[in-house]
Amino acid sequence: MALVVKKFGGSSVATTEKIMSVAKRILGEKKPDDKIVVVVSAMGDSTDNLIKLAEGIDEEPYKAGYSRELDMLLTTGEQVSIALLAMAFQKLGQPAISLTGGMVGMRTNSVHTKGRILGISPERVHEELDKGKVVVVAGFQGVDRFGDPVTLGRGGSDTSAVALAGALKADACEIYTDVDGVYSADPRIVKNAKKMREITYFEMLEMARLGAGVMQPRSVEMGQYFNMPIHVRSTFTDKPGTIIREDYTLEEKDFEIRGVAHDQKVAKIAVLAVSNTPGIAHKIFAALADANIDVDMIVQSIRNIDKNITDMVFTIALDDLPEAKKVVDKVAEEIDAGTVLVEEDVAKVSIVGAGMLGSPGIAARMFGALAHAGINIDIISTSEISVSCLIKGSQITEAVNAIHDEFFPDK
Repeated sequence: MALVVKKFGGSSVATTEKIMSVAKRILGEKKPDDKIVVVVSAMGDSTDNLIKLAEGIDEEPYKAGYSRELDMLLTTGEQVSIALLAMAFQKLGQPAISLTGGMVGMRTNSVHTKGRILGISPERVHEELDKGKVVVVAGFQGVDRFGDPVTLGRGGSDTSAVALAGALKADACEIYTDVDGVYSADPRIVKNAKKMREITYFEMLEMARLGAGVMQPRSVEMGQYFNMPIHVRSTFTDKPGTIIREDYTLEEKDFEIRGVAHDQKVAKIAVLAVSNTPGIAHKIFAALADANIDVDMIVQSIRNIDKNITDMVFTIALDDLPEAKKVVDKVAEEIDAGTVLVEEDVAKVSIVGAGMLGSPGIAARMFGALAHAGINIDIISTSEISVSCLIKGSQITEAVNAIHDEFFPDK
């Protein structure tokens, strides 16, 4: 007997026919005594369509004043898919019940549209499983201390699934998606991308943080916290996928980097002619933090030594740009900055891998690959196991392929 949490993304449940196929697959793989929890996303493009409805009211629905109502709207997408999937199981003779995030005890903070899980009390799930039911759970959502729905950000269903698996002390957590595992680069733009059999939490977290869309970063953090191995696999085949775990058990360890990640949903903000005095950076980034806006790459460069003036350049998620621009404009006026410039035609390309530690020349090879492709680098940032470059957004496909060819040549 095993307790297994399975997560299916929006493309896997995009139609009622696909929902029936998911139910049949789960029951076909289920052993008689297995206990199954299924976490699902909204059907297909439902979330995007709900956002478009909100945009019919206001072109900028992510304004702070609308965030609670936006969550009230967006959580309905998952409620549709869980109800239909529970009905599909029942149609096939399998008792099932659909539960929202609040019903399974998913407690979050009150940061609407970007919530974080504070804890899970899954007693209701255990009760329903003990009755022989498949429990179908709405991903992407929980409730705060007021009982208000809070969404967990794009990809939040992954986080819901891994966190629930950890809280239930499940035997396995399987993430079903439209690709059959984690690749050395996005297989949609790199034809010779290599599928990994395994990757560590540490490396996968960095890949996800830097744009690899197959997993949400917080879901990997949850896996690491609970020491819950995560199996990323395809909805449409029975092939083994990629296991995300603490350490390698099968893979050869002679790789230099693990993969190439990219992120096109990036914007650059430059605050020019800022006084180079203590506290200026704090004012800018504290204001952004108060607005729950994450900042990624940061560069400060001296503009005029004699006048003690500097420029502050940083990147944020493209979705946060409208709100971030308002925040930064206000701070820039307070600190008497020269001007605020915004650039949207940017993208971030990164290399990731624990093999970089103690391997001189890795960054130089990355920069060389970009140079040979005629791609200029705007900003560079590094961590222990990654190097990232900000480049022109229109050159991202060429950049990813050039770097991948450098580190993963066809043999």
